[in-house]
Amino acid sequence: MRAMLLCAGLGTRLGELSDQRPKPMLPVCDVPILRFGIAQLVGHGIRDIVINLHHRGDVIESEIGDGARLGARITYSREATLLGTGGGLKHALHLLDPDGADQPFVSMNGKLIFDVDLTALAAAFAAAPGEPLGMMVVRRVPDARAWGAVDVRPRGDELGVADILGDGEHMFCGVHMTRPSVVAKLPDGDACMVRQGYLPWLRAGGRFLAFEHTGGYFAEHSTPARYVAGNRALLAGAHLSHPPARLGGIDPTARIAPDAVVHAPVRIGPGAVVGPGAVVGPETVIGAGATVAPGTLVERSVVWAGCHAAGTVRDAIVSAAGVTAAGDEIG
Repeated sequence: MRAMLLCAGLGTRLGELSDQRPKPMLPVCDVPILRFGIAQLVGHGIRDIVINLHHRGDVIESEIGDGARLGARITYSREATLLGTGGGLKHALHLLDPDGADQPFVSMNGKLIFDVDLTALAAAFAAAPGEPLGMMVVRRVPDARAWGAVDVRPRGDELGVADILGDGEHMFCGVHMTRPSVVAKLPDGDACMVRQGYLPWLRAGGRFLAFEHTGGYFAEHSTPARYVAGNRALLAGAHLSHPPARLGGIDPTARIAPDAVVHAPVRIGPGAVVGPGAVVGPETVIGAGATVAPGTLVERSVVWAGCHAAGTVRDAIVSAAGVTAAGDEIG
């Protein structure tokens, strides 16, 4: 089985953070978000992965490479102009279906950290009679309309999708299974998989199924607030079946001044320096090679690798561009 990680978006709601790094490469617990998705796929035996590139694709390609050190075989689909979630898939069909066998594949949004059971998803899709056009991973949420509601209804032994972007109690989680022959039906160019694909096909009588995610961790990182919340949740012990690396604790190569105070949970990365009299934590990430100036307070915050924190940093992100408040919902 192959998979595609959608990573071409601009990340405009993250402001200057996504100017420096594309959204899938923002560090969570000092590990790029994209590596969580790769680890999840590899953990379920899916090693052939396509990643689409547009905004700051150079960062993704230079840091992820061919995926060999992560246990994956990665190829890239480059988009000169943004093609959307559906157009990006269609543009990459020669990589997703190189032998024309029309085997089902998984599509995942690259901004997610999502502990979904991909093995169970693949089994459910394979077992569904009549070759449905797609199977969407959904979860029940109280504010489904804010996320684009999915109307999920039982149909015998399966869960059917009755409507999308209308009424319903579930949200689409950004992960789905389909076949290359279905994606090929999309219009050329920029296309949304839901708005130009699943929704009109559903209303024309197409059959779509839902796979309900009822437990396990889910986070997307489209705003500074959600990004910091994701770091804090994993530091606090949210479970992942296939973590890409150690997510908490103090790396043995970090240098902590004797009179500095560290309040767990934290992640202090390799080569980081915490100066005299500084207070770090709780729920704080100090990235690899980052420095915390003497007397600095850093709590509920993320300091990116190689960056410098000084003064009082609370509920914020410290990057090379400066300090971004985590409450800033940009755009």
